[in-house]
Amino acid sequence: MSTDTYIVKGMTCGHCVSSVKEEVGGVAGITSVEVDLAGGLLTVNSEGPVDRAEIAAAVEEAGYELAGQA
Repeated sequence: MSTDTYIVKGMTCGHCVSSVKEEVGGVAGITSVEVDLAGGLLTVNSEGPVDRAEIAAAVEEAGYELAGQA
């Protein structure tokens, strides 16, 4: 089990949160996704390590920017 937290830029509402959760939740190996809108944080739980580039691509697909790891 692996947990990583990232900073996401551009989220402003509940719809933003839903979009990020949906896209990141579709990445292979991800078991759960939590998004903190106020802090701009994305916490990802997975079966094992997930390539950061895959997370970044999913966040970008949702329309936002992965700004780094928290």
